Amino acid sequence: MTTLKLFETRQVRSLWDAEREAWFFSIVDVVAVLSGSPNPRKYWSVLKTRLKKEGSELATNCSQLKMQAADGKKPPHRRG
Repeated sequence: MTTLKLFETRQVRSLWDAEREAWFFSIVDVVAVLSGSPNPRKYWSVLKTRLKKEGSELATNCSQLKMQAADGKKPPHRRG
């Protein structure tokens, strides 16, 4: 089940995984809310690079979950 959560007036995409019984949230949406950055995708990319250089495991253990965009577009499927 995919839903939108509201944080103040901002939307955060989320996905419920019934098998794992866990919520997943769009990190780019969370970064946008917390940082106020006009380009949260770039902000997250730079942050991951810095964390990786510092030896943080967050950057290496955080994989991307493909979620529908706010404009309704779905991510491309990878072949392979």
